[in-house]
Amino acid sequence: MLSELGRAEDASDVARKVIAAVAGLQTLAGHQVRVTVSIGISVFPDDGQDAETLLKCADMALYHAKAQGLGCYSFFQPDLNVRALERQSIETGLRDALDRQEFRLLYQPKIDLQTGAVTSAEALIRWHHPERGVIEPAGFVPIAEECGLIEPIGRWVVHEACRQAQAWQDAGLRPVPVSVNISAVEFRNKVFFKNIAEILQRTRLDPRYLEIELTETMLMADVEATNVALHELKSLGVQVAIDDFGTGWSSLSYLRQFPVDALKIDKSFMQEITEGSRTAPIVSAMITMGNNLKQRVIAEGVETRHQLLFLQAECCGEAQGYYFSPPMIAEQFARVLDTGLPYS
Repeated sequence: MLSELGRAEDASDVARKVIAAVAGLQTLAGHQVRVTVSIGISVFPDDGQDAETLLKCADMALYHAKAQGLGCYSFFQPDLNVRALERQSIETGLRDALDRQEFRLLYQPKIDLQTGAVTSAEALIRWHHPERGVIEPAGFVPIAEECGLIEPIGRWVVHEACRQAQAWQDAGLRPVPVSVNISAVEFRNKVFFKNIAEILQRTRLDPRYLEIELTETMLMADVEATNVALHELKSLGVQVAIDDFGTGWSSLSYLRQFPVDALKIDKSFMQEITEGSRTAPIVSAMITMGNNLKQRVIAEGVETRHQLLFLQAECCGEAQGYYFSPPMIAEQFARVLDTGLPYS
């Protein structure tokens, strides 16, 4: 479109001007709104010899710009084509993965830091791809969200976790809650509450043994709708935890209003717990706040004895991480429920 440019790099100046112009306050139907724009740029003849190829390259660059956040632009790069093909391959495989029963759940124990007892488990999905092997959530969940597949996958996760929790109880094992991560797309769906209720009824699981984990950022996206949805969940009797706590921008007043049972301190904070670190006081404050709000406080990503001792000294209630145990298959978790976890 910019045929008079002397250098390809000059397109970035135009992109910045377009982004700035669109970002201004607009009036639509009497309402003032702010609009953001993302821009992908391809260059002739470097990126293609014809309009169709140039448009495809610009589209891939646009996708990359969107991934960087709002109001960004990006030039096409050859490796974007590789990533686009990779994404297409993942999306194609995802569409049949449920029917082919390629998903599995692993269970990572959560530990009472005072007694050492296993208090609950977090259900973590893995995709056993027939060609790529085991793929962790980061490798396919964002794509599933974008192409509309996260909801059926999410329903399967909740159902399988509830089914397994009830199976452990039926086998005579001590009842413990199982937590599942819920995406923003699932949480905002009007039938989410109904789906949870039906799954609990189908699997016969007492609702108190299901914990729904929602990220802090997700909860704060629409405070009013969130409050309504959380109270609906609580009316079922399930537990609710704020996942990745400390990475978002929640207001303390809203945390006090939300019917939340637990705060999960994000693992990024644990990685920075060292002697004299500035992160330690922040974690201490989060633990104190959670305890004062009468909420369970769970530290994620605990990997060292130093982190464990710090959390115990600060009166953190629970923790999970590789220091105690990696995620494990259901049969292994059943043995852990029976015998406990050996760690020092």
